[in-house]
Amino acid sequence: MARIGVVVFPGSNCEYDAAAAVEQLGGSAELIFHSATSLGDLDGVILPGGFAHGDYLRPGALARFSPVMDAVAAFAAAGGPVLGICNGFQVLTEAGLLPGALQKNRGLTFLCQPTTLIVSSTRSVLTRAATLGAELVVPINHFSGAYTCDDETYASLVADDQIVLRYRDNPNGSRDDIAGVANEAGNVVGLMPHPERAMSSLLGSADGRVLLEGFVGVGAAAH
Repeated sequence: MARIGVVVFPGSNCEYDAAAAVEQLGGSAELIFHSATSLGDLDGVILPGGFAHGDYLRPGALARFSPVMDAVAAFAAAGGPVLGICNGFQVLTEAGLLPGALQKNRGLTFLCQPTTLIVSSTRSVLTRAATLGAELVVPINHFSGAYTCDDETYASLVADDQIVLRYRDNPNGSRDDIAGVANEAGNVVGLMPHPERAMSSLLGSADGRVLLEGFVGVGAAAH
């Protein structure tokens, strides 16, 4: 059974959703607080959505200095699977664990709606179980979710197959419709949509399952 840690910052509000999704898939979820200096022997780490430290300065800018982020960085450098969802994605970019940045949505509008994603790479711990080109309906819930990067970074993302998910109909002005990216090794992934909220067709969509199955499966294999 994969042991997945879910990091909790002051202002996180999706940690229980992420933990519940992990457990639905047969994993074991464990809340890890921002003050922790070690991850123990976890098989994977999720940075969930929310408003870490109230999004003061800019989303993720303060959370990146939390003691736990040194442990997350070391875990990622050793090849451990790390997933940042929404605010967690912002934290990973601020911490330098993923390239680029998230800026305010086009039109300065908060978005909370279902979106259709296209799987654009299966070379990551999040998309490894998905089918290339598959369309997945997964909700978004963000104000600063438009992915941006400079031209050199963008060229590297394309060349190294690091763009893992794109929006079919770009809701927020994200560059090249980017909804999620991975690091070069594919073990660190961030996305703005919430797969943990798309776990059951009774609640609108179960399309998030294939993404989290891939992530939790990596942890299970590591364990």
